[in-house]
Amino acid sequence: MEMLWFWLVSVMVAIYVVMDGFDFGAGILHLVVAKTNEERREVLGAIGPLWDGNEVWLLAGGGSMFLAFPKVLASGFSGFYLAIWLVVWCLMARGISIEFRSHLEDGLWRHFWDGAFAFSSVLLPILFGAALGNVLRGVPVDGSGYFEMALWTNFRQGPQPGILDWYTVLIGVFALVTVAGHGALFLAWKTEGAVHDRAKGLAMKLWGAVLVLWIVASYATSAVNPGIFHRLPQAPLGWVASLIFLAGLALVFVGLKRERFLLAFLGSGAFILGLLAASAACVYPVMLKSTLDPQFDLTALNASVGSHGLRAGLVWWLIGFPIAIGYLTFLFRFHRGKVKAAAEGEGY
Repeated sequence: MEMLWFWLVSVMVAIYVVMDGFDFGAGILHLVVAKTNEERREVLGAIGPLWDGNEVWLLAGGGSMFLAFPKVLASGFSGFYLAIWLVVWCLMARGISIEFRSHLEDGLWRHFWDGAFAFSSVLLPILFGAALGNVLRGVPVDGSGYFEMALWTNFRQGPQPGILDWYTVLIGVFALVTVAGHGALFLAWKTEGAVHDRAKGLAMKLWGAVLVLWIVASYATSAVNPGIFHRLPQAPLGWVASLIFLAGLALVFVGLKRERFLLAFLGSGAFILGLLAASAACVYPVMLKSTLDPQFDLTALNASVGSHGLRAGLVWWLIGFPIAIGYLTFLFRFHRGKVKAAAEGEGY
């Protein structure tokens, strides 16, 4: 049951990154691909019906973690307290910016909310990427099961690292570029005209950068956690996940070359999903690696809630997950086709 819930939580987190990733990407590129007020309303109209539903996956993933591995959630919330508050404020800023931006027909008002939307959209993937970097690198968990970390120290590795160091910043930049590429493909698929053309032009450049950063990040990961890839040959699901993200990466470039942007967008989603699942396979069963002593690691085996709670939770998960997938499918079908900028006083 512990292994099953490890994978359920991992997959739900990966789904959140895929789903919220494209609207993060749209926000990152908001000021680049959209030059006029009408074009920016077109970008917001593309993600408007979807962004708040996408964030439900973050709550679902966190709720599943709380149900199955409360010790990991408590330790992470304690150690990453400042970073988590930055995430919360950025999520709030994005939502407020989307909803408030078009309330007044005033240039200064709209420029302010456009800037807030872009800034928070840039900062969020960096923070989430840095969080992933901390999980892969390790954190100073002690015998109590908790840890404390400064936001940054000297940006070097060691038993007491900061949340931000050279490695976690690298993973944050990799996450930023990846979701920007994911968002560019979404906009190329959902828009037309000038926004479509600019998004299409940026997509190929961004995914070229993703390919380079993926290679660099993989090498850096093996340097900070030398044993991480040794588990992969014994993890069949890890091989499946690796095939998924490699196939997804190929689909991105094939779709771009043939200008089949839905295919490319699905490929970028498969790349993100597969890469995160492969990372989970490499670290299993460790969920929070201790940089102080391996005996202090929090794992799926020593941090779970117990078999009774896991079985009871599985019943509700099997009820709730199909409903969430069904709602997601309905949204994309209902809002299929190219998006148009709403008239003033309507929509986003």
